[in-house]
Amino acid sequence: MDKNKILVIIPAFNEENNIVNTIKQIKSLSLVKDILVINDGSSDQTAANAKEEGVFVVSLPYNLGIGAAVQAGFQFAYKKDYEYVIRVDADGQHDVNYINDLLVPVLNRDADIAIGSRFIKPFTGYQSSFVRRVGINFFAQLLSFLTSQHITDPTSGFQALNRKALKVFSKYYPNDFPEPEAIVVAGRYKLKIKEIPVKMNKRASGSSSIRYLKTLYYMIKVTFAILLDKIKTKKGID
Repeated sequence: MDKNKILVIIPAFNEENNIVNTIKQIKSLSLVKDILVINDGSSDQTAANAKEEGVFVVSLPYNLGIGAAVQAGFQFAYKKDYEYVIRVDADGQHDVNYINDLLVPVLNRDADIAIGSRFIKPFTGYQSSFVRRVGINFFAQLLSFLTSQHITDPTSGFQALNRKALKVFSKYYPNDFPEPEAIVVAGRYKLKIKEIPVKMNKRASGSSSIRYLKTLYYMIKVTFAILLDKIKTKKGID
């Protein structure tokens, strides 16, 4: 495996207390050489701390949200000719020791996108609060129905993608509710998704950027966003 073809993308907003440890954990893996931090308009020392670790850092002019930050990372990777991308959250929730497990189906061409799922046996690690699990399960059922692909963890940002998926998402990646909506986009472009069992941790510090599972209002908003994405027509990606 050529490490020069793999890029780890870490979107980060006000993660000064977590970013260094996350980078160090990834660096400890012999599998990975290049790391990119997308600093999403942080008001703290996220960017400075990341730069001290010697990784690529792209700073957005202000907080654009997780979708825009992740897409900026995809655009960077595509323009720099990376073949594979791994997305890891900055907050320590994703156990980077599972990166190799995520890459295997992508490298073997069994999937265009591998998603790390905390809800596939053996069910180890942190699985979020009961309220969030109810919301996650609802969207899992909805997306499985709409895409004809079995989905158990539609809000997971722990993912590996090949260049085919990278090309699509560098042009068309949802902004408001990116993880569940991106599954619909993947279905539109016939990208094959495979879920891999992973362990997730409770975030080390700070608060999650995913708040749309907390209220019925936002659940309805996400549902409508997913359904709207479903009826959109396929556009060219050349």
